[in-house]
Amino acid sequence: MNQTPLGGIDGGHTGPLTWTGEGEPEKRRRTILVHSCCGPCSTSVVERLARDRIVTIFFYNPNITDENEYKKRLEAQRSFVEIYNSSMDSPSRVGLIVGPYDPGVYYRICAGYEDDPEGGKRCERCISLRLVRTAEFASLHGFDSFTTTLSVSPHKDHSVISAVGGRLMMQYGVDFLAEDFKKNDGYARSIELSCAYGLYRQTYCGCDFARR
Repeated sequence: MNQTPLGGIDGGHTGPLTWTGEGEPEKRRRTILVHSCCGPCSTSVVERLARDRIVTIFFYNPNITDENEYKKRLEAQRSFVEIYNSSMDSPSRVGLIVGPYDPGVYYRICAGYEDDPEGGKRCERCISLRLVRTAEFASLHGFDSFTTTLSVSPHKDHSVISAVGGRLMMQYGVDFLAEDFKKNDGYARSIELSCAYGLYRQTYCGCDFARR
């Protein structure tokens, strides 16, 4: 797994990769940058998308305000990618890019919304924070599209995620895959796969406010 540091971001594919198997396919496999909230949620999303796309995971989650918890989730993400790639041929392997970790960014964008209920404006701003960085990276490095694993969770409103992604698609000129990954048993499949991979599963979304 390629993890060469690039511009303060840790490793992974950074451009529109093409087929690396023998011979040339009739059509280039499209590249997608997948924002991942955690390893477990990424399992079923990668399984679904890697069938016909070149997938790169973008782990950017400053909303995980406890550093020890952040490290546990990052380790789970790295573990999944390593195990998954060990069982795949080269064209189906996924890349991993780790964005900068700075909870201060999260606290600043949520100022004034600390007492909002889960699923309210604070959550919408948090989703936007993470998808802005994902769209920006996808645009700068030539990905065909971007998406997020956030919709795997039954606690996340797909319509909010889709609206944020749609605005960013227009702003950055990169297609947004507005798929509700919890559908077709996506959430149940993520639980099944994360157990099979032995991944750490968190009990709350990430921020201090969510634990209250």
